[in-house]
Amino acid sequence: MSGDPEQDYFADGIVEEIITALSRMRWLFVIARNSTFTYKGQAIDVKRVGREMGVRYVLEGSVRKAASRVRIVGQLVDAATGAHIWADRFEGQLEDIFDLQDQMTSSVVGAIAPKLEQAEIERAKRKPTESLDAYDYFLRGMAAVHRWTREDNKEALGLFHRAIELDPNYAAAYGMAARCYSQSKVSGWVTDRLGDIADAEKLARRAAELGKDDAVAVCTAGIVLSYVVGSLDDGDALIERALALNPNWAWAWLFSGWSKIWLGEPELALERINRAMRMSPQDPQFFNMQTAAAWSHFLAGRYEEAQSWSQMAIRDQPKYLSALRLYAASSAQLGQQREAEKAISRLQVLDPDSSISNILERDPLRRPEDFARFAEGLRKAGLAE
Repeated sequence: MSGDPEQDYFADGIVEEIITALSRMRWLFVIARNSTFTYKGQAIDVKRVGREMGVRYVLEGSVRKAASRVRIVGQLVDAATGAHIWADRFEGQLEDIFDLQDQMTSSVVGAIAPKLEQAEIERAKRKPTESLDAYDYFLRGMAAVHRWTREDNKEALGLFHRAIELDPNYAAAYGMAARCYSQSKVSGWVTDRLGDIADAEKLARRAAELGKDDAVAVCTAGIVLSYVVGSLDDGDALIERALALNPNWAWAWLFSGWSKIWLGEPELALERINRAMRMSPQDPQFFNMQTAAAWSHFLAGRYEEAQSWSQMAIRDQPKYLSALRLYAASSAQLGQQREAEKAISRLQVLDPDSSISNILERDPLRRPEDFARFAEGLRKAGLAE
């Protein structure tokens, strides 16, 4: 509700921190950042939001920054009745921003459940970094990485590295820097494959080392080790730890789904992906979730479902290579040769080096039978050996 375009990244970061803190309350179901952000800048009908998101409460507010002072205003509304449950204002110096977030989070949780144990509130009060400059770079990097373009991904990597320079112990910044390499790989932006793998592994392992109690650091380290580096067991273990730290983070469930796909557990993967979709039903990157669902169905032999889910993902993000590969393979397995060949033609424009021989570089499937099923579909679709 702040309405200041120049401070968007700062406001977005504050919102994300509050969402993350609330999500650590295991008994709360908290809608993910990307879905809640679809309401940003709109005149909000709280009852409609409640229906669309499937939630009972809506927290809304504003953050304003002027010179060295910041003001956070928040109000908690019952989505069914529109009644205000709680409202408060928090003001202080910019260097107190983490304390202001803590105060707000504690107040909201206290309004929802007055008997909440103080220990749970304390757990929500973890500060991401003591360096405000590092935190500012981190927020700018998060804003860039969510835009999902080659240029923004490169910018985000530089911003996360700047945050690390200012705070060498900033675990989440290492994790998000590593995730830039994952996003680069899945989008076909890699120019130095071996160099990227080495850089990504170094960042991911440092994030895991520093961020043992930080779900963002641990989870992003896990997905990078699995997808970019190919260390599937190490990556899966880290993602499982992230889920234990924060079971209300939609992207942890999604990344867990991807990990189970690569490990050859499609039914478990689908359960986790469905949970991610329920937690973030209007995520701007919903195509990633749809593609993961397509993969789960494909590996289980349900080619019609795989084709349908991958087609939905392509509609949302026509350049998403993983979805294109899946659509081509599932269409071919269904005998829909024309559709399969069209997808392969599009794939070859976006990823000219794609071939049967380097499938595992793109999609790290562990089980030989999964690789054989996927290769067969792509071969039928017309992908070169």
